[in-house]
Amino acid sequence: MTSVSSTVETSHGAMDLQRVLGMMMISKSKAIFIVDDNPSMLKGMKRLLRVHGFNVTLFDSSAALLGHADFDDAFCVILDIDLNNESGIDLHRQLAGRGVKLPVIFITGNDSDANRSAAIDSRCIAYLTKPFSARSLIESVKKARRASF
Repeated sequence: MTSVSSTVETSHGAMDLQRVLGMMMISKSKAIFIVDDNPSMLKGMKRLLRVHGFNVTLFDSSAALLGHADFDDAFCVILDIDLNNESGIDLHRQLAGRGVKLPVIFITGNDSDANRSAAIDSRCIAYLTKPFSARSLIESVKKARRASF
């Protein structure tokens, strides 16, 4: 009897089959829109999420996100609460005012009772404080994906 290997040999060595299949699905799936004014946070989250098979579109400001034409390309939005003198919570309200009803994950390096309360009142899927674990981000994204379909 032949068994199916759970790894795939690549030019870079063995790779988990689940990861390979996830990467193959990236081009066909809806994206996660991420808004953060910190380039290293954007780069790190993109790398992490892509390794887990998610398609990611990055925005460095609320204006960049609001200028994006097609929110049907996304299944959720990750918003930093503090965006260069702007509020991710206010951005979420603007999106809702435009009829965009995507699940939102808030991230913040400035945890406070006021921020947490406002985020929860806005009906976000998750509220993560920096530094957050990779696992908490992935679990929040999976929860958002389930909520959007």
